[in-house]
Amino acid sequence: MRFVRAHATSRANFADSGSLVTSAAVKHEERRRPHGGAPIRLGLLGCGTVGGGVLRLLTKNAAEFRRRVGVPIEVRRVLVRDADKPRVDELDRSLLTTKVDDILTDEDIEIVVEVMGGEGFAGDCIERALSSGRSVVTANKALLARRGPTLLELAGTNRVGLAFEAAVGGGIPVIRTIRDAFASDDVVELTGILNGTSNYILTRMTEDGALFNDVLREAQDKGYAEADPSLDIDGHDAAQKLMVLAMLAFGARPPESGMLIEGIRGLDAVDVKLAGQFGYVVKHVAVGKDRGASVELRAHAALVKKSSVFANVSGVLNAIRLEGHALGPCLLSGRGAGDMPTAVSVVADILDVARAIVAGAPGIVTGARPLAARPLTPPSEIVLRYYLRLAVADEPGVMAEIAGALGRERVSLSQIVQTEGKDGTAQVVIITHEARESAVGAALSALADKRFLRAPAVLLRIEEG
Repeated sequence: MRFVRAHATSRANFADSGSLVTSAAVKHEERRRPHGGAPIRLGLLGCGTVGGGVLRLLTKNAAEFRRRVGVPIEVRRVLVRDADKPRVDELDRSLLTTKVDDILTDEDIEIVVEVMGGEGFAGDCIERALSSGRSVVTANKALLARRGPTLLELAGTNRVGLAFEAAVGGGIPVIRTIRDAFASDDVVELTGILNGTSNYILTRMTEDGALFNDVLREAQDKGYAEADPSLDIDGHDAAQKLMVLAMLAFGARPPESGMLIEGIRGLDAVDVKLAGQFGYVVKHVAVGKDRGASVELRAHAALVKKSSVFANVSGVLNAIRLEGHALGPCLLSGRGAGDMPTAVSVVADILDVARAIVAGAPGIVTGARPLAARPLTPPSEIVLRYYLRLAVADEPGVMAEIAGALGRERVSLSQIVQTEGKDGTAQVVIITHEARESAVGAALSALADKRFLRAPAVLLRIEEG
């Protein structure tokens, strides 16, 4: 979302903010003391799908929220790009503004709620809010994946709250679970289905034998996929969420590049069908593991056993499995997107931050572990089982050449099946034992220029968890 008029004003205020910071510093100190009976006032940046849901919940449950927090919660200003655009009925239109400084210079606003998305302008607004002693609630996963460590550090320095439950998993309380339930334990591994669009497409392909392109169009018609679905179907949405989880779960500040990221674009229905014959279901998963010296982070399509809990996470649902060193496995599942599930998480964060302000401890909800720079485990060093499919000429000796290429790289075979040839082409399907990714890649590279290969080999990883 681009706020043209507000953006220009924002840059001016950001460059010349001495008086703002000086004035805000006084308010900042006041917020560290127990709050009086005055309302907690919010500034809302954005009033689209999620912002409208936030307003609905705050209006509908105002009396209950006052009881829970101890003081009323009031929306004081709402930043929008177009003040004339129709909005939810719960919005008092006199609160609308197209100038971001109407929120960021208002000393009575104690919590800034960012639900407009984007990185540059939204990030500048959040940094200004935190620096001026205001707590922030955001649902912005892309921003947190890119600038999360900086923002967490800024919140800690200024002893204010930075809450972002809605950034991962929509209405699933995974951030709160890691922050609170695992406070006395270490998360050693996490696996999740974190993108509802991809999961919906794969569910339809699995259950109905539908083709990828057909289901993608259907998902767009139903509003499950954007007009440009690249972020979802190419794996980047899940990867951004994984980066956010890694910060909290592993205390890691991983580099921005180098992660293994693959999507489901162009996934062949034949592989979905063959996976089922081997006892697997294809899902798009995000996996994080604490390797000590490094962190393993990857997001890609994978085969999961039909008996796995992930195999039964269907449609647009999300699921996240956390593995604690002491606790063991913990599974969370629910709706991972949509206006109301996401708004529920945003408002839950608002209540947490408001309670902390009332108690005189506004920074307590940030709850981030100290972050340390951690390298990513190189994808070449990942050890997994693999599903391989090669379309080959249906002739003698081909199977031996394939097995030989894998054997020379010390890739052991668990199952190998050759389907009956059609038009002189057969499909060779292989399930390997655990092998290093670099070894499997080297074997496939050795086979790539063989005359019997009719199409590029297909590789899917197998996730056993």
